[in-house]
This record gives sequence, structure tokens and C-alpha cells, in this order.
Amino acid sequence: MRAAVVNVLGEAPKYQEFRDPEPAEGEVLIQVRAAGLHPVVKARASGQHYSSAGAVPLIPGVDGVGITPDGRRVYFGVMRAPWGTMAELAPAPAGLQVPVPDGLDSATAAAIANPGMSAWVSLKERGGLVAGETVLILGATGVAGQLAVQVARRLGAKRVIGVGRNVDALKGADVDAVIGLNQPEEALKEAFAAESAPGIDVVIDYLWGRPTELLLEALATGFKASATRRTRLVEVGASAAPTITLPGAVLRAIDLHLLGSGFGSAAMDKILAAIPELFRLAAEGKLTMDVEAVSLEQVESAWNRSDQGKRIVFTV
Repeated sequence: MRAAVVNVLGEAPKYQEFRDPEPAEGEVLIQVRAAGLHPVVKARASGQHYSSAGAVPLIPGVDGVGITPDGRRVYFGVMRAPWGTMAELAPAPAGLQVPVPDGLDSATAAAIANPGMSAWVSLKERGGLVAGETVLILGATGVAGQLAVQVARRLGAKRVIGVGRNVDALKGADVDAVIGLNQPEEALKEAFAAESAPGIDVVIDYLWGRPTELLLEALATGFKASATRRTRLVEVGASAAPTITLPGAVLRAIDLHLLGSGFGSAAMDKILAAIPELFRLAAEGKLTMDVEAVSLEQVESAWNRSDQGKRIVFTV
């Protein structure tokens, strides 16, 4: 079969021949139609992600949309190495498939499932968002962050604060305030302090690094001993930096609960349970994102291209 193949960790995949997968017990062979180029896909292909086996050659791709042997169009994932979803065929666990509704095209389904379920699980399951609460999204101007804004509203957030570099990406978005990261640190910290003065219940963090440090400093500086309020910070990504410095004074000044959201920290059944609702909302036009469909044959040239606010999806 033809597939995108990573021959050297960290290098773009080549479109080439790869041996056909033979389904093991409990697997079915999927004819792939679309697979999303998510940040986790690139991280795993570089060998830097915590779930990466680090062995090559391998086929990248953590999830996708395809056709089962009995003709059903499904969303699927959790491939057995060295196979991934960026190929003509993929061996998929039979019990980890979700039907794709007729009103949703394959490329959009493949694009929206990964960031959508990440946002949903981060907000609802990990962050415990309750209707009427305030949410701040660090990295709201990225593809996943823009989707998280929509999910937060669907889950009943009363106030949503979007933080990111490309603030133009949030024009028309359903946010109550926007904080641009392209400003001096003192000004940024003042903006954090001003917007968080009424209190922040949940922080969804796609950035980590210095933006997170400045937010926590602002929260600690503006604390009110007579009005303690718990803040749940859910770390989802680390596009700004892999680590933060966390002074002990911050933990003493605010009721901070640090959590992570990913395949190791969230139960698989909770992750999969979010997908049918995401697909329903997307099919009804109530959950949207920009998608760029690219033929899998062009994987090498498209791999390192900036998504420019769109999620690239490779089609077969």
C-alpha cells in the first residue's frame, strides 16, 4: 500500500510503499479516507511525545475517518505500531470506532475529533466546568483554542477570556475579553490581573511556559484573603515551553489545582464518549473550524507548513 512513512525521527514523512497491515485478533482493516495533522501527530513522529515508541520506520497519524469492511464510515484511532492512520489501510481496534453522521464530511470529522474531544474532556471531565463559571483559555487563537472557546460556551460558561498572539483570529468569536500575548510582560501581567479580578474558575492551557507563569503571578498578586476562589488549571499543550517555574508563594496565595489532560490522564471511555456529541454539533453547524484538505501524496511538502488557523487533513 501507499503511505506516509517516517524514516528518520524529526524529518517529514515520505510518500512511499509500505507493507500492508494484517489485522490481529480484535482488529478490523479500515480503508482510510482522511487523517488529521494534529500537533500530537508531529510530536510522536519526532520521538518527543511521551507516548512515542521512537522506532522507525513508522506511519504517522493517531486517528482518522475511513470505511469498515462492512461499508460503514467511522472515526477510528489507537493504531498498533508501526501503523498509523496516514495510509491507504489501517488496522483499527474493533471496539474503538464511532459512526460519522451523513451530514459531516470525512475531512471535517477527521479534523475536529482530536482537538474537539481534547477541549471537551479538558473542560468537562478534567476541569469540571459548571454552567455559569468563568473560563480563561491560554492559546485561544490557535485551531484547538478556537474550538475550546466554542465548547466552553456549549458547556455553559458564563464568561470566556481568550488569550493568544494572533488576536485577529478571535474576531467574531464568542468571547467576553481578549488578551494579546504580543505586549511587554508587565503590561501582560496587568491585563491578566484586570480580567481575572472577578475570579477565574477554569484555565485551559495550550501554551505553558512564560505565559502560564505570568498568569499565575497575576492571580497570586490579586488574591483576596476574604474571597478565596478555587482555580482549576488544566495543562493540555506546551507550545510556548515544556516547563514552568512555580514559586511556592503562588500556591500559598491562591487555591490552585493543577491537572493535565491527555491520553494518560483522562479515561479512554470519557474521551470517546465526547465524540458523538461533537459530530452531532458539527453536522448541525453549531461547532465549526477551518479545515484544509491535502492529498496524502503531498505529505512531505505540507508536513511543516504553518496551519495559519486551519487544521490540515490528509485525504486518501
